[in-house]
Amino acid sequence: MTVLSPGANGALPAGDLTVLIRHGTIPGAEIDVSAFLVTGTGKVRSDADMCFYGQASVAGGALALAGASGGETRFTVAPGRIPAGIEKVVFTATIHENKAPFSGVPEIGLDVAGVQGRISCAGMTETALILAELYQRNGAWKVRVVGQGFNGGLTKLAPHLGVEVAELAPTPVPPPSKTAPAPPKVEPAPPPKPVSLTKVTLDKSSQTTSINLAKDSAGKLENVKVTLAWTAKVDLDLHAFYRLKNGKTGQVFFGSKGALDKAPFIKLDKDMGVGNTGGDNKETLVIGDLSQIECIIFATNIFRFFGKGSENFARYDGRVILTTSLGEVTVTLTSEMLGSWAVVAKVENKDQPVITNINRILKRQPELKDF
Repeated sequence: MTVLSPGANGALPAGDLTVLIRHGTIPGAEIDVSAFLVTGTGKVRSDADMCFYGQASVAGGALALAGASGGETRFTVAPGRIPAGIEKVVFTATIHENKAPFSGVPEIGLDVAGVQGRISCAGMTETALILAELYQRNGAWKVRVVGQGFNGGLTKLAPHLGVEVAELAPTPVPPPSKTAPAPPKVEPAPPPKPVSLTKVTLDKSSQTTSINLAKDSAGKLENVKVTLAWTAKVDLDLHAFYRLKNGKTGQVFFGSKGALDKAPFIKLDKDMGVGNTGGDNKETLVIGDLSQIECIIFATNIFRFFGKGSENFARYDGRVILTTSLGEVTVTLTSEMLGSWAVVAKVENKDQPVITNINRILKRQPELKDF
């Protein structure tokens, strides 16, 4: 089997494609893999062409982030649905907050529908890489391994591909001259909202951060995704205890999965942990209309302890991850107190929605009035 090195290319089979990137892990650092739809200029048409942890599906699902765990990230690509004018799909890897160079992993491997590629990372000082690109030649799709490095992480690489990054500082505006008359005030058109690449981890009780939300063309707030993730062999369950702005209270969990387009405007996807299976366990709920909700607490319990028993939840690598298109907030489950319920985080919808690390262990089912 031929393994492509940087600069080499190979033909791909017809039909939908799976792109698997084996990037490994670096202790104390987080590797993020993203994909971009670019035109003949080498740039995206807009920030909506960037597929990453905060925007997992673009172009109507033609490009999607299918999963990331265990040092691997997987994408799906439907070439037949790639929009007209898009010439390449570019895959990148970056070190979050530039905490380590890519020399921390021996190599990065790629598997695109069975076509293999390999990039050696020995001696690399860069914190961002263009890994590979899919492109069309004579009606057929091909893959080229790239391996181009950038210093400065995603905030340096993304503008190279035409994405405006929110962390970039605005250019200062000079003060008006004291002698020259002020020009007539003209209200400029609002610029498109840049992609925020913010990842925040709340690892201490009582830590709080605001939640950034985008709006659709009708002015409605985007959906918010909340995931309970863990890797241990235990059947954790995600529960959301809510209070709507009309005063109604309730609970969303595996026995009452809720709804998005009507009260409670919260919906759980599935009961993931049945069978105490270890690995990439996730239960996810979506908040369909946060403007209708006053408060939510997110809690977990162990199914076999439902209503009784006690446990140290901190030993299960549990965390609640809140994701919007403008960023991601992770609240880690760290309390080592014994109990049957763990209240992990709280979202309050005031002038600006905020999320707070709670990390309180209870011997009974939580109640909103306690938080």
